[in-house]
Amino acid sequence: MSAQGPIKNISDTARWVAVYRAWETERPDAIFSDPYARKLAGEDWMEATLKMPGGKSNAWPMIVRTKVTDELIEKAVGRLGCDLVLNLAAGLDARPYRLDLPLDLVWIEVDLPGMIDFKESKLAGEKPRCRLERVKLDLSDAAARRGLFATVAARSKNVLVVTEGLLIYLTEQGVAELARDLAAQPSFKWWSVDYASPMLLKMLEKKWGKMLKDGASEFKFSTEDARGFFGTHGWDMAEERFPSEDAARLKREMPHAWVFKLLNFLMPKAKKEKYRRMAGYALLQRKNK
Repeated sequence: MSAQGPIKNISDTARWVAVYRAWETERPDAIFSDPYARKLAGEDWMEATLKMPGGKSNAWPMIVRTKVTDELIEKAVGRLGCDLVLNLAAGLDARPYRLDLPLDLVWIEVDLPGMIDFKESKLAGEKPRCRLERVKLDLSDAAARRGLFATVAARSKNVLVVTEGLLIYLTEQGVAELARDLAAQPSFKWWSVDYASPMLLKMLEKKWGKMLKDGASEFKFSTEDARGFFGTHGWDMAEERFPSEDAARLKREMPHAWVFKLLNFLMPKAKKEKYRRMAGYALLQRKNK
C-alpha cells in the first residue's frame, strides 16, 4: 500500500467492498453469508480498510446494499421469471456461488480481463449453483458493449441486468447511454440499480475524494430524481428502496443512528424527504415500446 492510499485502480474498489461482505459474514447474526469474501478481498485489504477514514463506520451501507440487491435478484428470478442474469462490472460478487438459484439459470458476469482473471484464480475449484459464464470486456467500449447486449438478448426473453456499485463511477451521460443501450433490447425486462444523490456525493467526496482520485476511481454520477432520470431513458420504477429504511429493518443502522433520528424528527417535511432520498436501490422495468 502506498502513502496515497490503497486504491490504485477501479478494480481495487471491488476488494474494498468484499471486505465489508467478509465482516458481515463473520458476524454471529449475519444477514447474509459470503464465505468467499475474505479470500477475494485478501488479507492486505482486510487490514487496509480498517486504516481508511470511515473504513469501519461506513460498512453498514455496503452491507445493506448487498442484502437488498440479493432480495431484488431473488424476486426477479423467483417471482418474475427471469432466466438470465447479466451482471455488469461484476467485480468480486459471489452470488452465483452463494445464493439459492435455479440450476438452469444462466448468469453472465462481465468485467475487465484483469478482474476476471483474478477472480477465477481465487475461485478455482469452487462450484457455482447455476450456469455461470464470464465475459472479458471494457464496458466503456460502446460498440463492444452493444454487441454483447445483442448477443445476450437473443438467448432469453426475460433478462435481469445487475449493475451493483457501477453507476456512481460513470458520468451522467455514461449512465444515460448505458440505460438506452439496455432498453434497446426487448428481452432486457428488469434492471437492478443503486444510486446516490448530489448531497451524498458531496459527503463522499469530502471523505474519500483524494483517495479515489489518486486511484482514478472518482465518484461521478448522482441524481435528485431517479424515477425521472431513468424514466427519460427507457425505464420505469418498479420498486424503490432507501438505505436508512432497510438498515432499520435489517438492524444494520449507522453508528449513533439515534442522533440522526432525533434530528430527523425535528426537520421540516421537505428536508426529511431529501435525507431519506440521499441514496436508493431500485428494480427498474423496461418501458413498453
